[in-house]
Amino acid sequence: MSDWFFEPAQFLSFRDQAVCERVRKIPRAELCNHPNPNFKIRIIDDEANFFFQFATHVVAGIKRARDEGRQHVMILPAPWPHYRWVAHLINIMGIDCSHVHTFNMDEWADQDGNSAPADWPHGFQYWMREDFFSKIDPKLRMPESQIHFPGKENVGHYSRMIEDLGGADICYGGIGWCGHIAFFESHLGKEFGDDIDAYLQAGARLVELHPITIMQSTVYSDNGGSGDWAYVPSKAYTVGPRDLKNSKLVSFWNCGYVSGGYAWQRFITRLAAHGPVTPLVPSSILQILPSELSILGAVADDYAWDVPLRTDPLPTEGGHAWATGVKG
Repeated sequence: MSDWFFEPAQFLSFRDQAVCERVRKIPRAELCNHPNPNFKIRIIDDEANFFFQFATHVVAGIKRARDEGRQHVMILPAPWPHYRWVAHLINIMGIDCSHVHTFNMDEWADQDGNSAPADWPHGFQYWMREDFFSKIDPKLRMPESQIHFPGKENVGHYSRMIEDLGGADICYGGIGWCGHIAFFESHLGKEFGDDIDAYLQAGARLVELHPITIMQSTVYSDNGGSGDWAYVPSKAYTVGPRDLKNSKLVSFWNCGYVSGGYAWQRFITRLAAHGPVTPLVPSSILQILPSELSILGAVADDYAWDVPLRTDPLPTEGGHAWATGVKG
């Protein structure tokens, strides 16, 4: 079988084919091994258990802070339907959330930088209120003044708003297909070269979305789950690396598995966790921050070229006579 070398597409930010080849070969059995003891990686096989552990992780942090008499500042991703579980646990446990401050990671914007309206049914603010805040008992819910979303009016001081509270106690999220953190995209890394220190000072901003991010967003239900790239806005407001650096813990959860063996996060998880720390792969900074990465088993699995979707629908064994050479 021939070897064939080619360069990755020009629009990709990280294009070192040798590194891509190396991380592609990292087996599941070695995925959790990392030289930085402060970067903890684990694999959770069962999907229901994965989402339950995320929900209990969020609730445990809220309750622990309450019990210790301190505020709890969270940076949160959206959309995530399992916030309903978080709200349910808060309600049945009767946890007063008046000490909780939330900062959403990102929000859509149009070509002119106008934020998605709060009631737009595909916006992150809409889904956070629909899946999380509105589901918490009003007597237990955090004050409205402590619920924040990035947008046109506050992006210039959004990072400072978090810092004024002492930084986030925890920043939740996941690794984007291009390696982004929130919507801080891979192509923004070209502004910083190899200067990681400068990169870690970059705060909230308005960004032009990377083409891969547009494609990633078309597969989820909040955008119709129909591959409709015209229904994904071209820009977004987002937190930056500075906000992760200033967090006491960064907790990312990778569950990018669809079906039939198709896990879109399988490669980028390996590149971010075991490739070079570079602004061209934003999530690679998890390797140098106090952080944890939880990976769904189907995402952690080894590469398998003959996945169920590729398996021959007419196998030789038991196949048609004309395919097997058996004469009638």
